[in-house]
Amino acid sequence: MVDVGQKADSERIACAIGQIKMSAAAFAHLDPQHNKKGDVLGIARIAAIQACKQTPHLIPLCHPLALTRVAVEFHANQAEHTVRIEVTAQTIGKTGVEMEALTGASIGLLTIYDMLKAVDKTMRIDGITLATKQGGKSGDFINPDVAKHTP
Repeated sequence: MVDVGQKADSERIACAIGQIKMSAAAFAHLDPQHNKKGDVLGIARIAAIQACKQTPHLIPLCHPLALTRVAVEFHANQAEHTVRIEVTAQTIGKTGVEMEALTGASIGLLTIYDMLKAVDKTMRIDGITLATKQGGKSGDFINPDVAKHTP
C-alpha cells in the first residue's frame, strides 16, 4: 500500500458513472410489479452502497476508508432501454474515494444484470468511468469525455 501517513486530511468526493443497455422486455421488468425478484433499482442501490463500503476487501492494496456519504442515482431512458448509474462517494481523509465510487457503479450495474438476466442475457454494461473527483493534493478533476455526454 502507498504510505499516506504524512498527508493531511481533506474532504474528498468522487463520482463514477456507467450504464447498462437492455431489451425492451428487460426494461419493462424494471417495474417491481413486473419482476418477481422485486425492486430492481432499489436492490441495485443497496448493492452499490454495500460495494463502496467493501472496496478494500475486493481490491488489493486499496486503503480502508471511513466513508461519510454514498449516494446512488439511476437515470432510466425508456427510448434507448438503458439505465445510467451515478455513484458519489465522500470521505474526510488522506486518500481519495475514486475506487469506492467505481466499485459501487460496477456492482450496481451487475446487480441490475443479475436481476434481469432471466429476461435478457444480452444486456451490455459499459462506460464505467470516473466522472469527477474533488479534493486531495492533485486537486479537482472533471472527465472531459463525460462532460460532453452528461445531460
